[in-house]
Amino acid sequence: MDFIDEQIIHELKEDSRLSMSELSRRIHLSAPAVRERVRQLEEQDIIKRYTIELNQKKLGYPIEAIIEATIKNNRYEDFKKQICQYSNVDFCYRIAGEACFMLKARFHSFEDAEQFIDELQLFAHSKTSFVFSKVI
Repeated sequence: MDFIDEQIIHELKEDSRLSMSELSRRIHLSAPAVRERVRQLEEQDIIKRYTIELNQKKLGYPIEAIIEATIKNNRYEDFKKQICQYSNVDFCYRIAGEACFMLKARFHSFEDAEQFIDELQLFAHSKTSFVFSKVI
């Protein structure tokens, strides 16, 4: 991967819907050359997928929380099965440290957040931090 590939990645991270001609204009390279580089980045699994960023507040989820979960009674598999059932969980990572998992979830209301956390208590102790704003 070279400087041009890094430029391509930077531009696509900002706007994954860029046309190849616009992308080529921004990085000062021909469209066929850019198209080939993007194809190679995809084949190398550097670019895994193209996605969108949604405004969760406008979709009715004004509350976001980062939750650390420490598993009870070795119920790792039960926790993983349960967490996969929720459509409001943006990510869930297995981590090292005091907690076993870290996840980010979004909620319509604090009552929904409370119910969610109560349901997790079957499998894990939790520590919840509510998100005020995004810095980067």
